[in-house]
Amino acid sequence: MTVRPAHPDECGAVGRMTFVAYAADGHVTPEHPYAATLLDAAGRARDAVLLVATAGDGRLVGTATFVPPGTPFAELGRDDEAEVRMLAVLPEARGAGVGQLLADECVRRARDAGCSALALSSGTWMVAAHRLYARMGFARTPERDWSPQPDVDLVAYRLDL
Repeated sequence: MTVRPAHPDECGAVGRMTFVAYAADGHVTPEHPYAATLLDAAGRARDAVLLVATAGDGRLVGTATFVPPGTPFAELGRDDEAEVRMLAVLPEARGAGVGQLLADECVRRARDAGCSALALSSGTWMVAAHRLYARMGFARTPERDWSPQPDVDLVAYRLDL
């Protein structure tokens, strides 16, 4: 597998993949307010770094958005913290290390940018992701937990760099 920035002509496919990955967990439907954000990979590519993971045959199997501090997609990071947003892996590719590769690339980019930490928030239902973050050394930061909508509770993590 390879992790790289998405090509401009892949944004539609990356948006659909992100939506499919989130919808597979049963928490997002096409009518859900967050669906448009998930589908808007072009916006993420414009205002952050849209990453993709590709299988050996070139197929897109995962994505993450690396958010430098102070950019439009920053949500909970402080001034010197980068963020990971919308890490998504297709259901059929889960368990193969795709999420780890995407997260590792975000850590690398944050270190290269001189950030003090990498922050992220994750749905309470994303238990496999929480295990990955714990294995990578992310610490829970419950004081940053938040709910962007009444039906969505997010837990926060931070990795000191």
